[in-house]
Amino acid sequence: MRFAPAAAALSLVFAVTASVTGAQDRTPDPRAAALVVQGEASLNAGEPQAAIDAYEAALAVDPGYTGIFLKLAEVARYEGLQGKAIRYYREALVRDPGNFAAISGEGAALVEKGALERAKRNLAQLRSLCGSNCPETQALQSTIAAGPPARLAVETDAPESVAQN
Repeated sequence: MRFAPAAAALSLVFAVTASVTGAQDRTPDPRAAALVVQGEASLNAGEPQAAIDAYEAALAVDPGYTGIFLKLAEVARYEGLQGKAIRYYREALVRDPGNFAAISGEGAALVEKGALERAKRNLAQLRSLCGSNCPETQALQSTIAAGPPARLAVETDAPESVAQN
Protein backbone atom coordinates (compact mmCIF):
# COMPACT_ATOMS: atom_id res chain seq x y z
CA MET A 1 0.00 0.00 0.00
CA ARG A 2 2.85 2.39 0.80
CA PHE A 3 4.40 1.78 -2.61
CA ALA A 4 1.24 2.33 -4.67
CA PRO A 5 1.79 6.09 -5.31
CA ALA A 6 5.43 5.54 -6.23
CA ALA A 7 4.54 2.64 -8.52
CA ALA A 8 1.82 4.68 -10.21
CA ALA A 9 4.20 7.61 -10.78
CA LEU A 10 6.91 5.32 -12.13
CA SER A 11 4.51 3.62 -14.54
CA LEU A 12 3.32 7.02 -15.76
CA VAL A 13 6.93 8.05 -16.47
CA PHE A 14 7.53 4.86 -18.44
CA ALA A 15 4.29 5.28 -20.39
CA VAL A 16 5.08 8.87 -21.36
CA THR A 17 8.67 8.01 -22.30
CA ALA A 18 7.53 5.08 -24.42
CA SER A 19 4.90 7.14 -26.21
CA VAL A 20 7.33 9.99 -26.98
CA THR A 21 10.12 7.76 -28.25
CA GLY A 22 7.65 5.56 -30.09
CA ALA A 23 6.15 8.53 -31.92
CA GLN A 24 9.56 9.74 -33.10
CA ASP A 25 11.12 6.40 -34.04
CA ARG A 26 8.12 4.58 -35.50
CA THR A 27 8.04 3.26 -39.00
CA PRO A 28 5.03 4.06 -41.14
CA ASP A 29 2.46 1.48 -42.10
CA PRO A 30 3.66 -0.20 -45.32
CA ARG A 31 0.33 0.50 -47.03
CA ALA A 32 0.67 4.21 -46.21
CA ALA A 33 4.26 4.21 -47.44
CA ALA A 34 3.12 2.67 -50.73
CA LEU A 35 0.43 5.35 -51.09
CA VAL A 36 3.04 8.06 -50.45
CA VAL A 37 5.20 6.62 -53.25
CA GLN A 38 2.12 6.62 -55.49
CA GLY A 39 1.46 10.26 -54.55
CA GLU A 40 5.04 11.25 -55.35
CA ALA A 41 4.74 9.59 -58.76
CA SER A 42 1.50 11.44 -59.42
CA LEU A 43 3.02 14.78 -58.47
CA ASN A 44 6.07 14.11 -60.65
CA ALA A 45 3.66 13.32 -63.52
CA GLY A 46 2.02 16.73 -63.03
CA GLU A 47 -1.17 15.36 -61.46
CA PRO A 48 -1.50 17.20 -58.14
CA GLN A 49 -5.06 16.06 -57.44
CA ALA A 50 -4.08 12.41 -57.80
CA ALA A 51 -1.16 13.08 -55.45
CA ILE A 52 -3.50 14.67 -52.89
CA ASP A 53 -5.86 11.69 -53.13
CA ALA A 54 -2.98 9.26 -52.53
CA TYR A 55 -1.61 11.27 -49.60
CA GLU A 56 -5.02 11.62 -47.97
CA ALA A 57 -5.58 7.88 -48.36
CA ALA A 58 -2.19 7.30 -46.72
CA LEU A 59 -3.21 9.58 -43.87
CA ALA A 60 -6.42 7.56 -43.42
CA VAL A 61 -4.38 4.35 -43.27
CA ASP A 62 -1.77 5.74 -40.87
CA PRO A 63 -2.91 8.95 -39.12
CA GLY A 64 0.29 9.09 -37.08
CA TYR A 65 2.57 9.36 -40.13
CA THR A 66 3.86 12.94 -39.88
CA GLY A 67 5.65 12.81 -43.23
CA ILE A 68 2.32 12.83 -45.04
CA PHE A 69 1.71 16.39 -43.88
CA LEU A 70 5.01 17.41 -45.46
CA LYS A 71 3.91 15.81 -48.72
CA LEU A 72 0.53 17.54 -48.61
CA ALA A 73 2.32 20.84 -48.01
CA GLU A 74 4.55 20.16 -51.01
CA VAL A 75 1.49 19.69 -53.23
CA ALA A 76 -0.12 22.85 -51.83
CA ARG A 77 3.02 24.84 -52.67
CA TYR A 78 3.09 23.25 -56.14
CA GLU A 79 -0.45 24.56 -56.66
CA GLY A 80 0.46 28.02 -55.32
CA LEU A 81 -1.50 27.62 -52.09
CA GLN A 82 1.14 28.77 -49.64
CA GLY A 83 -1.32 29.44 -46.82
CA LYS A 84 -2.56 25.87 -47.00
CA ALA A 85 1.03 24.61 -47.15
CA ILE A 86 1.88 26.59 -44.01
CA ARG A 87 -1.05 24.94 -42.20
CA TYR A 88 0.25 21.49 -43.17
CA TYR A 89 3.77 22.37 -42.04
CA ARG A 90 2.43 23.61 -38.73
CA GLU A 91 0.46 20.38 -38.23
CA ALA A 92 3.70 18.45 -38.81
CA LEU A 93 5.43 20.70 -36.27
CA VAL A 94 2.70 20.08 -33.70
CA ARG A 95 3.36 16.37 -34.09
CA ASP A 96 7.15 16.69 -34.29
CA PRO A 97 8.40 20.12 -33.08
CA GLY A 98 11.99 19.47 -34.13
CA ASN A 99 11.21 18.45 -37.72
CA PHE A 100 13.82 20.34 -39.75
CA ALA A 101 12.02 19.72 -43.06
CA ALA A 102 8.80 21.21 -41.69
CA ILE A 103 10.57 24.29 -40.31
CA SER A 104 12.43 24.82 -43.59
CA GLY A 105 9.36 24.15 -45.73
CA GLU A 106 7.24 26.55 -43.71
CA GLY A 107 9.95 29.19 -44.10
CA ALA A 108 10.05 28.67 -47.87
CA ALA A 109 6.26 28.94 -48.08
CA LEU A 110 6.44 32.15 -46.04
CA VAL A 111 8.97 33.57 -48.51
CA GLU A 112 6.68 32.61 -51.40
CA LYS A 113 3.88 34.42 -49.60
CA GLY A 114 6.08 37.49 -49.09
CA ALA A 115 6.56 37.16 -45.31
CA LEU A 116 10.34 37.45 -45.26
CA GLU A 117 10.67 38.45 -41.60
CA ARG A 118 8.73 35.40 -40.44
CA ALA A 119 10.82 33.21 -42.75
CA LYS A 120 13.96 34.66 -41.18
CA ARG A 121 12.66 33.55 -37.78
CA ASN A 122 12.38 30.02 -39.12
CA LEU A 123 15.95 30.32 -40.41
CA ALA A 124 17.17 31.43 -36.98
CA GLN A 125 15.33 28.50 -35.40
CA LEU A 126 16.94 26.06 -37.84
CA ARG A 127 20.38 27.51 -37.18
CA SER A 128 19.91 27.03 -33.46
CA LEU A 129 18.61 23.47 -33.85
CA CYS A 130 20.84 21.97 -36.52
CA GLY A 131 23.49 24.56 -37.35
CA SER A 132 24.45 26.52 -40.44
CA ASN A 133 25.68 23.50 -42.41
CA CYS A 134 22.40 21.61 -42.12
CA PRO A 135 20.86 21.02 -45.60
CA GLU A 136 17.50 22.41 -44.48
CA THR A 137 19.17 25.56 -43.14
CA GLN A 138 21.09 26.07 -46.36
CA ALA A 139 17.98 25.51 -48.49
CA LEU A 140 15.95 28.05 -46.53
CA GLN A 141 18.83 30.52 -46.53
CA SER A 142 19.06 30.38 -50.35
CA THR A 143 15.27 30.70 -50.68
CA ILE A 144 15.29 33.81 -48.49
CA ALA A 145 18.23 35.24 -50.46
CA ALA A 146 16.30 34.73 -53.71
CA GLY A 147 13.32 36.59 -52.25
CA PRO A 148 9.64 36.26 -53.09
CA PRO A 149 8.60 35.17 -56.58
CA ALA A 150 8.52 37.83 -59.29
CA ARG A 151 4.73 37.59 -59.61
CA LEU A 152 4.40 38.53 -55.95
CA ALA A 153 6.74 41.48 -56.35
CA VAL A 154 4.66 42.73 -59.30
CA GLU A 155 1.44 42.35 -57.28
CA THR A 156 2.84 44.24 -54.31
CA ASP A 157 4.25 47.00 -56.55
CA ALA A 158 0.93 47.59 -58.32
CA PRO A 159 -0.77 49.56 -55.49
CA GLU A 160 2.26 51.82 -55.16
CA SER A 161 2.22 52.67 -58.86
CA VAL A 162 -1.51 53.41 -58.69
CA ALA A 163 -0.98 55.66 -55.67
CA GLN A 164 1.66 57.66 -57.55
CA ASN A 165 -0.68 58.45 -60.45
